Parts: sequence; structure tokens; C-alpha cells
Amino acid sequence: MKNKSAPIAPGGRIGILGGGQLGRMLTLAAAELGLTAHIYCPDADAPAMDVATGGTRAAYDDAEALARFADGVDVVTYEFENVPAETARILGEHAIVRPGVTALATAQDRIVEKTFLAAHGIPTAPFADVHDDASLAAALNAIGAPSILKTRRFGYDGKGQAKISAGGEAREAYASIGRAPAILEGFVPFAFEISVVVARGIDGATAAYDPVENVHTNHILDRTYAPAALDAALAGEARAIAAKIVAELDYVGVMGVEMFVLPEGVAGPRLLVNEIAPRVHNSGHWTQDACAVSQFEQHIRAICGWPLGSPARHSDAVMTNLIGIDVDDWRKLAAEPGACLHLYGKSEARAGRKMGHVNRLFPLGSRPVTAR
Repeated sequence: MKNKSAPIAPGGRIGILGGGQLGRMLTLAAAELGLTAHIYCPDADAPAMDVATGGTRAAYDDAEALARFADGVDVVTYEFENVPAETARILGEHAIVRPGVTALATAQDRIVEKTFLAAHGIPTAPFADVHDDASLAAALNAIGAPSILKTRRFGYDGKGQAKISAGGEAREAYASIGRAPAILEGFVPFAFEISVVVARGIDGATAAYDPVENVHTNHILDRTYAPAALDAALAGEARAIAAKIVAELDYVGVMGVEMFVLPEGVAGPRLLVNEIAPRVHNSGHWTQDACAVSQFEQHIRAICGWPLGSPARHSDAVMTNLIGIDVDDWRKLAAEPGACLHLYGKSEARAGRKMGHVNRLFPLGSRPVTAR
């Protein structure tokens, strides 16, 4: 195994678990730094494979293929957080894995995640473990309704969760998520949602991008406004929370931290952490065009032991996801002045599928008002 404290010099090879758009953009960022990438993914149609110098198509539980993959790279990272524990263990026997297994295990289970945050004094919505009808009743008694029932593992873009508006809906909500191990979270009457993309290097240095505001449609991120409409003190608090999380996890790489902003005048903290994602994050795509160092380059720098780049903005930005047939407007978007178009090379536009995004840039202090 390579020396963990030595930086990976240009010419080195990065192993990326997962072949989707995040892996594709990480590969392109690595190439800009003189590094190559090898993608490991079971999918026959993986857009990251199109831009990488090497690829392995094999299952995530193929121990021999995983070992060969890890032996052939200098560091392994991943573009999704639901890496099977056994996969992470095998990779760790053959290569440096960044971010580490602790962060994976924490982010993969919502109860573990929320318990970790609470143990470190980071505010969240009230929560309780649900594993049967009795624990669901106890959780509802403690937290009340409205509340949100979510599977402990997996689930994204609104999948694996159900809202409980009144106690009588609990059994139906539990059945709708397959009676899987779950977490009940108190409903938060937030003003809006923000996220902070933060990076931490192998030397413990951190760099947090400005908090941004996220707007969802049908539970899928639609637009990100950079920066979020926060006063300087609250924006600083959001960055400090994100930096504390990566420090406590001894994290290396880029992480997305989603937070709720509560209305002014509420009792208690105005920022509640909703979720952490131990990878580059959809709400950080604006950094590709509005910052000198994008979240993708920042992640490559961190996992390779390079100095972190500046997260400062040179422009305001609005990032819009292109979902499904939105991508059919590519000609119009390509002709739009000031629009920076990023397409993922996916062959089929399906409903709910992220096909690309567009970043629109504005002078500092002049981004459009959020349409909430």
C-alpha cells in the first residue's frame, strides 16, 4: 500500500467507485491536474467511463475484481455513499481509501448520522429510531405530528420517506416504506434549505464554499442560488458547522452538508443539519464556473494530499439541473449568453434522471432573487 502521508504527484492514478456524472466530473478535474482515473462500475452505460483512461465493469461484491482495481491505483474514492461495507473493507486492504470508512458508515444510516451530530452538539430536528409498530407509536408520542418517516438506509430525491400529518396515518406511512428500519424526524417549519460544500485535506486544513440556497421540485434539486441570502454571521456559522463535521469525522475529501434555515425570531438555533453526503454534491456544481477551484478539483486535491484551493467566488451563480427531457433544450442553452452548459453524456433521457446542468453567472452581489 502507498505511503498515506505522501502526496500523489501528477501522473498518479485515482480509482473512482461509481460511473455516474459525479465520477465523470471528478475524472475531468483530475485530468486538468495531470492525473488519470480508473472507473469501477457494474453498469454497461456509465458516463464516467467515456472520459477515463481505464475502467473495470464488475459487481461491487466481486472481491477479485475489487482487489485488482485497488492494486492498480494510488488512491480510491467514490461518487456515491452507499458503498457496501464489505466492498470498502476489501478496497481498504489494497489501497488508500478517501474519504474513510467511518464517514461512510455514519452517512449510510440516518440514525447513526443524527446520533453522531447530536453527540457533537450540532443541532438537528428531533428524531427517534423506528423498528416496529411499538417503537413507531413511542416515537410519535415523543415527537408528534406532522413528522417525516424515512428509511434508515438508502433513499434519495424523496424516495424511502413518507410524511405523517396526523397520528392515524402512521401505519400507512410505515407500510409505504416497506416497514424497513426507519427514523422518525420532527417536521421543521424552515424558511428555506441551504447547503455548504466543505473540503478537508490530509493535513486537517479545511475550506468551505459559501452557503447556497436550494430549491426542490418533486423532491429533486431544481436550482441552487449562490450565495444564499444569509447575513454574514449566519453564513459563517453554517461554514463552521460544516468544518466541525469533517474534523470530527477525520474526513478527507469534499462533503455536502444540507441544513434548514429557521425563520428569524424562533427560539433556539436557526440552523439545523438535515443530512450529510460524503462526496461531491449536486448543490456544489455552481463552483465549476463561479470559483477558481471547483468542488471536483478540490476533492481531487484533498484525496491526493495536495494543498486545498481557495473556495472564494468570483461570481454569483444560479445552477439549474436538467432533468429528463430538459436536456432537449441544449441548442437553446448553448446559444444563451452567460450560460455554462454541462452535459453528462447519458444516452437516454428518462423522467427524473439528471442529464446535465447549466450555470448562469452574475457579477458579485447581483444574483436573481430566489423564487420560493
